[in-house]
Formats: sequence, C-alpha cells, structure tokens
Amino acid sequence: MKYLTLLSVLTLSACSSVQHLPALGEGTTANMNLIALSEQSAPQGVSGTFQFYIKTAGSQYGDVFLNTEADYRDRRAITISIDSKVAAKLTEKYGQSADTFFIGKTIEVTGEAKRVTIDFLSKGRKTNKYYYQTHVAVNSINQLRIVE
Repeated sequence: MKYLTLLSVLTLSACSSVQHLPALGEGTTANMNLIALSEQSAPQGVSGTFQFYIKTAGSQYGDVFLNTEADYRDRRAITISIDSKVAAKLTEKYGQSADTFFIGKTIEVTGEAKRVTIDFLSKGRKTNKYYYQTHVAVNSINQLRIVE
C-alpha cells in the first residue's frame, strides 16, 4: 500500500508543468543553478523572479536578446528574450534602444526560465547540430524592471 501511495505522489508531481524556484544564490552561481534547474525541468520551465546583470545584447527581427555573459553561447549565459512589441515599448519608455540601454544594468525579470534548442545553420538551413541555451521570455513590459 505504501508503494502505491509513493507511486501516486511521484506520478502526480511529474505531471506538474512548471517547477517553482528554490533559493539560487547570487551572480554566476545563481545563473548556473537556474541553468541546472531548467535542464532538469526540460521540456518544462522554472518560474520565478530572477535578477541578472546584463553584459551584452543583440537584436534580430525586432526582438531583443539581453545576455548575462559576453558571449551568448557561453555555457553560463542566460538570455532574456524580449518580444519586438515589448522592445518598442521599452525604447519609448527609456528613450534608447533596449539592446543598448540595459547593458551594464542589473534587471529583475519575472517569468519562466526554459531550456531552448538552438540549431546551427549552414547557408540558411538547419544542420543536424544544435546546442542549448536558457531563455526567459518577456512578452509584457511588466515582466521587467531595473534594479540598479
């Protein structure tokens, strides 16, 4: 009987779509802990409110990508992916493009950290090679605020 109860609890907990966040630490340690949690939770994500120091940024098709490491492909990097409509609102709010404004600032983001697959491309086509990144998607201006 106790095995049936244990099996039921494990099955029900495995059905949860989002894992909630325990204490992560600070700085790079917090980033690595969040990356590890998002990998363990994949394909689901880890929801919470996170603080990141932004080192670099870029944009593509109007979307803005804020990165916690100088190289966005770095294993320790977390990317804050800002939808183009939100990026436009942030530019209007701060009077500067989001891909330059947030560099060197600590931000707080509420959302879901999720492991995403990034395909390598050759001549505009996907290859069979890929790597993973941890992204937090920002689809509302209310998900993001400046800490310092």
